[in-house]
Parts: sequence; structure tokens; C-alpha cells
Amino acid sequence: MLKQISPLISPQLMLVLMEMGHGDELVLADGNFPAASHAQRLVRADGLPMRPLLQGVLRLLPIDTFVTEVALVMQPVDSQAPEPVIWKDFRQQLHSAEGRTIELTRLERYAFYERAKQAYAVVSTGESAHYANLILKKGVLASSE
Repeated sequence: MLKQISPLISPQLMLVLMEMGHGDELVLADGNFPAASHAQRLVRADGLPMRPLLQGVLRLLPIDTFVTEVALVMQPVDSQAPEPVIWKDFRQQLHSAEGRTIELTRLERYAFYERAKQAYAVVSTGESAHYANLILKKGVLASSE
């Protein structure tokens, strides 16, 4: 273990975060997501809930500032369904980590799957909340960081 690094960040996840470059995307997937069949690189985070894992990732991963679609979620199949509660947490954590409002871009289910296939890596969590899938686009560090 290391100082100031969440114990939820496994060595494999740390390696992936460090290997990613500007514009690469990371999928944080809930327990229902078909991660193994959609991942170029699969990071297992079995049993871990999304909220604390996302907090640990956002302490390390800068979010892109050059494009607007930097946080993408899977639109519920039922268009009449209420917005998933976990999305509020995603917005709050992104705002807290980045110091700016970051909108969630909704993608239709199969469009989300296709985007996930192109991502640098997919982190498969044990999150049980439905539609708790999030794609993050990596940015660059400010020159003073």
C-alpha cells in the first residue's frame, strides 16, 4: 500500500491509469456490464462498489478539458424510467475532483457498448445499482501539478 492512494486502487488499475494518455477512455462498469467481452484490457474490481472506487480514480485521473463529452453514461432502455440515483453521485464526485461542472453525456445502450470496446480499459466492479456505468476521458495535468 502507498500513502494517499486509496486501497481500492489495485496495482493493475494503477498501471492502467499511468499507461493511459490524453484522450484515452476508462470504463467503470457495474456488475451487470459485459466487461470481459467488451474490454481491450480488463481490470477486475470484483466486490467493490462504484462510489468509493470512483473517488479513488478521480484523485489520480485528470478529466479532459479540451472536449465536452468527458463523462458518459448508459441511457436506461426504458425512456420513461427516472434518472438513476447514482448519476447524482457521479456529478458530485466529478465536480469535487475537478472543481467544475461536468455534464453526463447519455449514450444509448448499444452505442455505449461500442464506445466501451474502444476504451483503453474496462474496470469491472461489483456495483449492483443499475446503469452505474461511466466512461471517463483522460485529460492532462496543469503545468503546476
